[in-house]
Amino acid sequence: MTQPPPVPPEYPTPPAPHQPQGQGHVPPQYLPPQAPYLQAPYPQASYPQPPYPQAPTQHPVPPQYPTGPQPPPHPSAAQPSRYPAAAPPPGHPTAAHQPPAAPTAAPPPYPYAHPHGSPAPPPGPSAAPAPPAPDDPAHPHHISTDRGRVHIAGQQRRTDVTALGNLLLHLPNFLCSLLVVTLLSLFLGGLGVVVVLAWLVSGALVFHRPTESALARHLLRLRYPTPQERAKLEPVWREVTARAGVEGRNYELWVEDSDALNAVAAAGHIVGVTRFAMNQLPNGELAAVLAHELGHHVGGHAWSSLLGYWYALPGRIAWRVLRAVTGFMFRMSRVFSCFGVLFFGLFVGGIALATVSTLYGLPLLILAMPYALAAVGRRAELRADQHAAALGFAPMLAAVLEKLHWQEQQAAALAAAARGGAPVAESPVGRLLSSHPDHHTRLHHLQPYLQPQR
Repeated sequence: MTQPPPVPPEYPTPPAPHQPQGQGHVPPQYLPPQAPYLQAPYPQASYPQPPYPQAPTQHPVPPQYPTGPQPPPHPSAAQPSRYPAAAPPPGHPTAAHQPPAAPTAAPPPYPYAHPHGSPAPPPGPSAAPAPPAPDDPAHPHHISTDRGRVHIAGQQRRTDVTALGNLLLHLPNFLCSLLVVTLLSLFLGGLGVVVVLAWLVSGALVFHRPTESALARHLLRLRYPTPQERAKLEPVWREVTARAGVEGRNYELWVEDSDALNAVAAAGHIVGVTRFAMNQLPNGELAAVLAHELGHHVGGHAWSSLLGYWYALPGRIAWRVLRAVTGFMFRMSRVFSCFGVLFFGLFVGGIALATVSTLYGLPLLILAMPYALAAVGRRAELRADQHAAALGFAPMLAAVLEKLHWQEQQAAALAAAARGGAPVAESPVGRLLSSHPDHHTRLHHLQPYLQPQR
């Protein structure tokens, strides 16, 4: 019986020591014991070993920090400021390494700061620009007063239909004044004729310069302009007279110390303007006002009105005396009750009937004369407006009329407030006796000059 071959005994495998990194083979002394027939005939130490490929390197283990002080914080962490409290803290450290930004216009701060500390609204399309000053050349009604040679027309004055109508309407007043002067001259005997002739010739004093100066000072309350006022008025007046072809040195400029917007043309050479109009109006609007007054002079309205007023003055004085005497007699007649009033009425009525029948109804015309003279005065104002508009001052004159209308409304509001809020309505008689047309009528007559030229 064949026995099985003996099994070789097993040798315990010693634990392998730690294999150093970077070595690709195992020395023979660390190999487990093998069977004799499996061992190599020569020791491996005698043969040089070819280099083996290096095993892949394991990921390095990060080094461990020793326990101790904590690492410094990240630069982005907030650091306590070392600077004084008044100084701003430094910026981020990484800002020093950034490239400089391109210079751009910094936007204005909001809200917009006022130079005096109070906030001001930001400028924009909704903010209304401040109106230009009257002396600002950018004002829409500012005109240039630089003019070289001036063409002077041959005819400096003329008498238009309005001036002739004014003279004709003053004819009844003149006749009444002549009657009054003649009756008074009867008490002077032989000197009466001299008095009548002197009164008739006195109308020429309208064009007498010293008499005009006295009239301007005492009746119209005017004064001569100061050198500063003259330096402002004369260039504008020179421009107006140059456009009209009139010699400006034939007239005298006067100033009225008033805060109202007004001007006046009187006698033969007086042109007066208020201090308000001179200082508060642009030179274009001031030129429109002066051109309006020049229209009164050129058209003959100023001298004809003053001449008619002068020759009607004796009759006006006599009429006022008659009214005062009649009023006194009426109050005395009321003492005798109704019989005294009846007697007074019959007496005055008889005198009036005799006067009307003797003078062929002339006194009746005197009663209607104020209404007719007021109508002629309104027509003279419209003609003066047309004169200023024809010289190129129509837009400026329209602006002046708007300001005049606003002043009239303010005066009416003050009068209504004084009456407890009740509006003051103008009566029809008051409108008929007005010497100036209303605002809408004057603007209506300026429309042909305000429309653009085709």
